[in-house]
Amino acid sequence: MSHSMTAEASMANPTHVPYEAPVVDLCLPVRGTTLPADHGYALLAALCHQVPTLHRNPHIGILTTAGIGDRRGKILLTPHSHIRIRLPMEAVPEVYKLAGKQLKIGSHEVQLGIPRIFTLKPSTSLKARIVTIKGYTEPDPFVQAAQDQLEKLKISGRVSVLQDKTGKPLRKTLRIKGHTTVGFSTLVENLQEEDSIRLQQVGLGGRRRMGCGFFLPCR
Repeated sequence: MSHSMTAEASMANPTHVPYEAPVVDLCLPVRGTTLPADHGYALLAALCHQVPTLHRNPHIGILTTAGIGDRRGKILLTPHSHIRIRLPMEAVPEVYKLAGKQLKIGSHEVQLGIPRIFTLKPSTSLKARIVTIKGYTEPDPFVQAAQDQLEKLKISGRVSVLQDKTGKPLRKTLRIKGHTTVGFSTLVENLQEEDSIRLQQVGLGGRRRMGCGFFLPCR
């Protein structure tokens, strides 16, 4: 693993994409059987092995693959499983080279399909599976820190932590080389159209290339 990858693991705040930059989502189907449930770091390593420029571009976000949890540390892939890479339009030709590639993610092997490109769509509410902000591992201080980041980005919105069925904050973890990082599933509401697009472009917190701070419209 390169020094740049190590630096990515320790990033606490995003390097913000200029608001004027056109940003799109590149979605690649994933064909295989299983993946580790926590595969953000291993996925980044596998993708960078195929496209080394990924770890040098601070404006890229990578959303990990969804599947069916087996409650034993793995997810079962489905016909709808995919990797979503959020990137400036100018970086699409380089990352498009991932089409058809085989990846080894930990001890699991998958094959990528042909990508589809989607533009970002505004939504009054956005959510992220996990947001990590260095030093904030309890819900209330985390919400305030995330709200402060929004204000620095000049984005008007209200941050909250999503809850499970019992009403407890949805606390998530990410393992990076034996170190566990704590984050929370996060909702941002009351967004204006331009602010919604900007938040999707730049995210909140760090480790966006490992699946963190990656916002999608609420369904």
